[in-house]
Amino acid sequence: MVSLLSRLVAIAVIAMSSHSFADSLPDLKGRTILAVTENAYTPLNFVDPATGEGIGWEYDAMNEIGKRLNANIEWHLSSWDTMIQAVKQGQYDVGMDGITINEERAEQIDFTIPYMTSQQFMLVRADEDRFNDATSFAANPDLHFGAQAGTTNFYVAVYDVLDGDEGNPRITLLDTFGASVQALKSGDVDSVLMDAASARGYIGANPGSFKIVGGPLGSEDFGFILTPGSDLLAPINAAIESMKQDGTLEALNKKWFFDYNQ
Repeated sequence: MVSLLSRLVAIAVIAMSSHSFADSLPDLKGRTILAVTENAYTPLNFVDPATGEGIGWEYDAMNEIGKRLNANIEWHLSSWDTMIQAVKQGQYDVGMDGITINEERAEQIDFTIPYMTSQQFMLVRADEDRFNDATSFAANPDLHFGAQAGTTNFYVAVYDVLDGDEGNPRITLLDTFGASVQALKSGDVDSVLMDAASARGYIGANPGSFKIVGGPLGSEDFGFILTPGSDLLAPINAAIESMKQDGTLEALNKKWFFDYNQ
């Protein structure tokens, strides 16, 4: 009885919190927000094979932000290597692609508060037996990473696993994150670094193809990026905070990182 009562009280508190935040959030009065992503970072953003539409954690989160702020989200696509510059120049209002908050990027664009904290892990083929962690990977000169230039995955591979040389030939550069995973699957590279959420997504979507080896290689915070000085920063931050407080972000984690791949 006590356990049931506690659960009912928790549900009531979340419901009241949600209504309270909704009442206090800014009203953007139907404003259209131009959002951009890549559709290549499962399960944050990717193409639904059944419909051809973009889906994922970030889609759901930004659409929910739009609802809470009384704004319309208009979706666009961009490659990773042009996204930050496009948002900086104001071609889009907000961008997302599992973008790590760091000082170098913050000099170019504005970041929201973090919507997710993640750690990097080594994704490998399911039958891999030549190494079992970052140290044994680094010790074998025949092993190669697949990565996109300028991403967290690339920099962790360079500085946390290898020798700090960004031109190290043991890193094969590919155009998209999905291409890196495909290169791993086909045997062209031996590991791809990614956050735990995406690793679970790829493992779930490709049964028997991949596994994770070793432990976490650092921690990172993800944020949405906005044009410098954007008047959307405060409203979006307020919406993110409300979603943290009322359990919405945790519900999205459960949907995309666990339930989706069951």
